Amino acid sequence: MYTFYHNPRCSKSREALSLLEDACVPLTIVRYLDDPLDAAVIKKLLKKLGMPARELMRQKEAEYNALGLANPALSEDDLIDAIIRHPRLLERPVVIHGNRAVIARPPERVEELLK
Repeated sequence: MYTFYHNPRCSKSREALSLLEDACVPLTIVRYLDDPLDAAVIKKLLKKLGMPARELMRQKEAEYNALGLANPALSEDDLIDAIIRHPRLLERPVVIHGNRAVIARPPERVEELLK
């Protein structure tokens, strides 16, 4: 089973979804803007991605800077809380398969999970 964290307004997310659909894999689509993630799910994503919370954030978004999230003193929990409260900050799309995950930017990165 593949889990796809999707923003339908994002062209890269739509492209990655198309690649998964073309591969005919079992797929669960999570529209995280409509149904924001909780801390447990975000921590699971981070573990599978092998990265800290800051790397899962869209750091070039105006909202990131406006909220002062570049502050290096912020903890992992602070950053995870920011993703929960402001789901647009989640880097997208994220694809999970088993114990592995990728941020599908570029969309072709989903192929790493299809092998």
